[in-house]
Amino acid sequence: MRRKFRPVSPITLLPFIVLIGAMFLMTRSAKKKQQAAAAMRNEMQPGTGVRTIGGMYATVKEIGDETVLLEVAPGVHAVYAKNAIGAVLDDAEYNRIVHGDTEEELPVVPDDASSLTAGTEAAEADAEVAKDAKIDLGKKDEAEDAAAPKDGKDGKADGGADTK
Repeated sequence: MRRKFRPVSPITLLPFIVLIGAMFLMTRSAKKKQQAAAAMRNEMQPGTGVRTIGGMYATVKEIGDETVLLEVAPGVHAVYAKNAIGAVLDDAEYNRIVHGDTEEELPVVPDDASSLTAGTEAAEADAEVAKDAKIDLGKKDEAEDAAAPKDGKDGKADGGADTK
């Protein structure tokens, strides 16, 4: 008995088609990211501020074929691979991050909290009331202790007040 060839239905091939399509899209996006990173590294010129993939900020001094000479501090130079440059920063962003330069005025924050409550009459009135008020912590006054009965009983119900 001879078996007949049964054609494969498109539904059984669908998972393989989806898998191949996903792989194609992932490699395409990875290539775009690599091209964008290469274009960004090609923008580097001496004097440009950069951030390495390790998070260090530096200024480009010289550019070679595969390496970059960076000035990480005044007078301190280090050689890095071009692939180690994570971002090329514009001058304003580099100065803001490294030197703390800002264009807008930041609000002045006081060293203590006294300026936060100054000028409020309600806060001063509450402070006066709180100063004069007596806080009850559950302890008896000496006057109440003196008014306690002194009949020899110390509050024990079973007798045997001083039995040892």
